[in-house]
Amino acid sequence: MHFVFMGVAGSGKTTVAEYVAKRLGLPFAEADAFHPRANIEKMAAGVPLTDDDRWPWLRDLAAWISAHDALGESTVMACSALRREYRDVLREGAPGVCFLHMQGPAEVILERMAARADHFMPPALLESQLATLERLGPDEPGREFDVRSDVDTLTEQALEYVGECMRAADA
Repeated sequence: MHFVFMGVAGSGKTTVAEYVAKRLGLPFAEADAFHPRANIEKMAAGVPLTDDDRWPWLRDLAAWISAHDALGESTVMACSALRREYRDVLREGAPGVCFLHMQGPAEVILERMAARADHFMPPALLESQLATLERLGPDEPGREFDVRSDVDTLTEQALEYVGECMRAADA
């Protein structure tokens, strides 16, 4: 099983995903680390990425999932995965990709983004991310989590969902 924590910047996807990966002892990937320098510079300058910027990045992420799947390893990833077609690319990496959508009000997320100083994504890009975001479809394996909950609660909720997915895969 492969678990992708998705959502806009500032939604807490990386924080919760890291906690879950650590608790379960699973390999973890932060999708931002896979961006080429040009993408990071573009976003840092407040310029939204285009699909042409994203496709190679998404294919690299799917390859990471595929490599771990070939080793028989489950994984945890934090990735915006804002649109269904982006999630479709990630699902090409292996069967059993589930999404945990960290979602909540723009005001809450904007407040979090403004409070962090160590990230290249400026709060000004939140609006473009929200405009791009497509919520999980009813046929997509995944669940939404309300980011107004504290990190410990979100982590426990995510662990419960991951457990459900793993039990269902074993059945």
